[in-house]
Formats: sequence, structure tokens, C-alpha cells
Amino acid sequence: MKEEYLIYKLSEKMKEASKIDNDLFSKFDVKRGLRNEDGTGVLVGLTNIGNVVGYQRVEGGGLKPVPGKLYYRGYNVEDLANAAIKENRFGFEEIAYLLLSGDLPDKEELQSFKRLIHRNATLEHTTLMNIIELEGSNVMNILARSVLELYTFDPNPDDTSRDNLMRQSIDLLAKIPTIIAYAFNMFRHATFGRSLHIRHPRKKLSFAENFLYMLKRDYTRLDAKMLDLLLIVHAEHGGGNNSTFSVRVTSSTGTDTYSSIAAGIGSLKGPLHGGSNIQVVDMFHHLQKTIKDWTDTQEIDDYFEKMLKKEAYDKSGLIYGIGHAVYTISDPRAVILKDVARDLAREKGKEKEFAFLELLEDRGILTFERVKNNGKTVSSNVDFYSGFIYEMIGLPVEIYTSLFAMARIVGWCAHRNEELNFQGKRIIRPAYRSIFDEVSYVPLDKR
Repeated sequence: MKEEYLIYKLSEKMKEASKIDNDLFSKFDVKRGLRNEDGTGVLVGLTNIGNVVGYQRVEGGGLKPVPGKLYYRGYNVEDLANAAIKENRFGFEEIAYLLLSGDLPDKEELQSFKRLIHRNATLEHTTLMNIIELEGSNVMNILARSVLELYTFDPNPDDTSRDNLMRQSIDLLAKIPTIIAYAFNMFRHATFGRSLHIRHPRKKLSFAENFLYMLKRDYTRLDAKMLDLLLIVHAEHGGGNNSTFSVRVTSSTGTDTYSSIAAGIGSLKGPLHGGSNIQVVDMFHHLQKTIKDWTDTQEIDDYFEKMLKKEAYDKSGLIYGIGHAVYTISDPRAVILKDVARDLAREKGKEKEFAFLELLEDRGILTFERVKNNGKTVSSNVDFYSGFIYEMIGLPVEIYTSLFAMARIVGWCAHRNEELNFQGKRIIRPAYRSIFDEVSYVPLDKR
């Protein structure tokens, strides 16, 4: 039997073996995707780290949409972000300290924390060379492999004591920007023949500034402030999002930090999770070319209706950047980013593009509610403006999802540390109900 035919035959058998009657999920009260019937997440744990609010439960068990709120250790993320904006300073390091420790730092603690991050940001020579040699078109895969590589250079990689977990958390937080910057420069060199630049992080630069310096050197202060803000709003999003839950599931087994974080990176890479801002940017470029009059609401509505009916664009039936699993009336991260995107568009001479994107947001929500007519309240999500900001900063699309990981690493480590330090810890092990009938074994010569 030829290999190609065998693979085809096995594929067809897999198709048949994977069929499950949808009615059985209701019959056995299966929580598909760990979701309840009303779309809310199944409660599987408790946390002191983050909270995502998009609705309220009302008497009778229904859900009431409310303006979205996101909390880090009890602090409203809008207050944290606005404080950095108002004081004209970089705030991500402060947020990282808060998420890892549970408290906001004072000035001395913050400066010491910044020095600690910088001291750990440089890669050992062997690790650096291994990263440079990892040619590939996907920076997320290089990032996952590089994180696993760091295990071999850790003197106590399997130690899950509290002090060692914190040391590993800070080391990963510090090194991931360096890995991403070097990995992209290697990709650019290998793919496009561009010069290979290796710039070491600089002591006096902030976390966001250092990344931009290592990646492309030329940037404005506003570019760095925008990246810093994006890092703040992406740093944490509760324990139930797919990548954080992946980190908590693997951590519950007692595995090492590097294996657990690599699992989170693998989850985030998926287009249904961290890769959606790329899809928003691609859709925006498509609409820029397709919509003849960027101010014509009827033309925009008609095209969005075709998209929702799977008749236009990629025929997925989606308007990317509209809707969220938890947020209803608004996504607080999108609210924050929309305001700063307006300022950045003004600096970059992209006011027309921003006005078009703002109109697309408005018409997308209205068209979705009109066409779907399912009573669901939707809003734009964080991805609607994040990709546009990345693009204006001049960041390459190949690292958009990696930037998400660069911010979320602090949330992942905080959840891992909480999972391993909870006194009543148990390995996470949900159940799947088998629906096959028992069969008797048939000897090989009688099949």
C-alpha cells in the first residue's frame, strides 16, 4: 500500500472515528469548552490575581450586560493605565511587580525591580547562539523552543520552592523581550537577507524602550509609551483564558516552569486566542481597498452584512475585533487603546485611517446586532485597536502575537506561582464521558 494512500485512508477513518452526535452533549450535560449553557465559563478555581467583568447575574439566573472592567490584584486597570499616562512615565514594570507580588511598589522597590530586570535581560552566549541559529518563519515557535532551552542553563530548573519560582519568573520576564527581538532579526536576516543586528539591552531604558531599541533602534518616545500601555493591558486577564489555564493545568502536575510557560506560548499562538489582532489588521487593509468611500455608512453596512453571511472577505462569517467571550457593552482595554491610538494617529499622520477604523467599529457593532438579531450585546475588543497601534509604531506583523506573550508572561508566572503555593493544591483533571460500546478483540488473521 502506497504511503500517500495509507495516509488518506487513515485520515478518512479518523473523520469517522471523530463523529459525535451533538445531542449527546445536552443529554449528558457536557460543558463543551468548559462553558455553561449561557456561554459563561465553568467555575473551576479561585484566584487573587485578576478579574474580568462583563456582565452581572440577575434574579432568575439571567445575565445583565455591564460596561467591562478588568482588575489586577483588585486595582482597576483603567486607573493603573491612566496613572502612567497622567504622570507621563512608563508603567509596565510597576504592573509586573504588582502581579507577581500582590502589592504596588514604592519608589525604592520599583527602582530595585527595574535594575533586577535589566540585570537578567542579557542572554548567555550559548543561549544567544542557539537562538540565532533557529531559523524559522514563526517567531512564536522560536520563542517556545528558546524558553525550553533556558531550562538547560538554570542551576535549579525543577525546584518549585517559592524563592526559586520568583527568581525564574523575573528571569523569564527579563529575557523574553531579548529573545523575541533577536529571533525576529534572525528571521529577517535569513528570509530577506537583511543585516543581522544584535543589540544588548541598555541600563537606563525602560522595558518597552529596551525592546524597541533591540528590535529596530529608531523609535519615538510616544512609540515606546504606546508599547508600554499595550503591555499593561495585555499583562493579565484572569485564570480562565486559554493560555493562562494551560499554564495552571501544567503547573498543577508539578512540572518545571519552562515546560509550563512553553505550554502557554503554544496556546497563545492559536488564531482563536493570541493571533486575532493580526486578523483585524488584515481585515482593515482589505476594507481600505474595498470600501470606495470611507465615510459612507451604507456601503460599510452592506459589506459587513455580506461578511457576516459568509459572502465576502474570508467567508468566515466574522467581523474580526468585534465581540468577546466575557465583555459585552465594552472591553476596558479597547477603551484605553482607542484614546491613545487617536494621539498616535495624529503624530503619524494617520488621522483618516483612524477615523475610518473608528467608523468601522461603530458600524460593525450595529450590523452584527441587526444581522444576528440574537439579543446578544457586543462591543469591540482589545484586538480592534492593538494591531493598528503596532502598525503605526512600525512593528512587524510577524511578532504581533509574540508581543502578547511578552506582556502575558507576568500573568502566566503569577498564576503558576499561585497554583503551586495554594495549600489545597490538586492536579487539574476534568472528565470526558466515553460514548462507545464495548467490543470483543478479533485476532489479526481473522480481521
